[in-house]
Amino acid sequence: MAQDRIEQGRGFGAKRPKKSTSLGNKNLVPVPEGAKTSPKRVGQGPGSGMGKTSTRGSKGQRARAASMRRGFEGGQLPLHRRLPKRGFTNIFSVEFQPVNLISLTKAGLSGEVTPTILKSKSLIKSVEGPIKLLGTGEVTSAITITVDAFSTSAKEKIEKAGGKVIIREKKKEEKKN
Repeated sequence: MAQDRIEQGRGFGAKRPKKSTSLGNKNLVPVPEGAKTSPKRVGQGPGSGMGKTSTRGSKGQRARAASMRRGFEGGQLPLHRRLPKRGFTNIFSVEFQPVNLISLTKAGLSGEVTPTILKSKSLIKSVEGPIKLLGTGEVTSAITITVDAFSTSAKEKIEKAGGKVIIREKKKEEKKN
């Protein structure tokens, strides 16, 4: 498996090795020379050129190991405390999965339509999540659709086409004792 792997290009111009495109390596973008460098290894002794003070200068607050926390502004009230808090998150909000009438028509659905069928046609992400039928578009065939909620315009259009909207029964959650 490792033998089949294609090496990444080493640079542009004359240094770039010529490779056949028969293996399908057309999508490999060569890395320019000098783009991939090893990280600076500080504190590795005098021979490295970055020993002793490890590129931190001599003494002072910034030379210490645990000098300042993130966002520290020298004792000034930091930005995250100066800015006001806004809004809140409603923990009781319900996120519906919208399904428009035009998407039902494009998918060619007619007759009995359940959440499982909507999932198989990729109109919704989850069968268990709440689904809301919206009235954008027109319906030509009679559809009996099962959803959790609907708009009045969607219900009117479906009933006008000879179909009906059924509200899905909610499963009662059992309490754990």
